[in-house]
Amino acid sequence: MARKSKPLPTLEWLQPRLRVTRVLSLLSFLGLMALLTIATAIAYDGKPMWILIGIQLLPLLVMLPGILLGNARGHAWALFVINLYFIQGVLTLFHPDLRLFALLECSLTLLFFCAAMMYTRYRFQYNRRLAGES
Repeated sequence: MARKSKPLPTLEWLQPRLRVTRVLSLLSFLGLMALLTIATAIAYDGKPMWILIGIQLLPLLVMLPGILLGNARGHAWALFVINLYFIQGVLTLFHPDLRLFALLECSLTLLFFCAAMMYTRYRFQYNRRLAGES
């Protein structure tokens, strides 16, 4: 027996949620990039560590166009990449001098993960509703 599909939310219900989750994901993504740059500069006493910063930011820079454009698939792919930064934050928690940065990194990655997940869900529902599905 086929299950009835759950009805899609209305466009009026989806629009504010799309805006909020998009802003949250964008701010947390850009905040994570800034935090990684600042934390690396502080950890190495201000020495020019541009190669290390570049290596840390490279996966985020690859995902940046999709995030900036509000692409749902870009957000979905970024969910996989952001897990690496969460793992890095958890491992950095064991370094006594960088504990604050590690907590901020874990917090930003969790915020991005939740916001991007919900943005992806709402965007696909919004697109299905625009296509005429009910």
